[in-house]
Amino acid sequence: MSRPPTDRTKTLSILAEIFREYGYDGTSLGLITQATGLGKGSLYHMFPGGKAEMMSAVLTEIDTWFETHIYAPLRSTPQRNDAIPSMLDAVTQYFVSGQRVCLMGVLSVSNQRDQFADAIAHYFSRWIEALTLTLQQHSHPPSQARLLAEETILHIQGAIILSRALHDPALFQRSISRLHDKLSLRSR
Repeated sequence: MSRPPTDRTKTLSILAEIFREYGYDGTSLGLITQATGLGKGSLYHMFPGGKAEMMSAVLTEIDTWFETHIYAPLRSTPQRNDAIPSMLDAVTQYFVSGQRVCLMGVLSVSNQRDQFADAIAHYFSRWIEALTLTLQQHSHPPSQARLLAEETILHIQGAIILSRALHDPALFQRSISRLHDKLSLRSR
């Protein structure tokens, strides 16, 4: 057995992967203690609210990562030609070329959707809004920019699902390449 994580950040990283692998319902305290190496007492000391607090903390970590690497760069430099390619590269990194599921996507179609609805909606709406802003800065009319942003997120989420379902990481890469071409912000 590996050494138990000594800090909350490492624990959250492990928890995120457990929730991705087993979903919220399928994640038991036994799985969590086995994967983290922490006893129940240590877990409840770190997360007094139990599994729901663990999931909320994981969702907050995901939100922070996306704010730092996706939303803020799109909002702060929407006029730059590399804003969207940088977003697509960060998405590829985060989702490990389509081999890591989107926990927000998993929760959005699960029985726990209502329990975590605000976090899920916040994640997707902020991404769409930031991407819409960038597309508008590159000569897309507002209504077209919004639709293109929605379509892009749909494309990414669908690529994750299909790539994992078919055990074909190249499918995700091809999909991201098509988005690079489609969303190219070279002179319009």
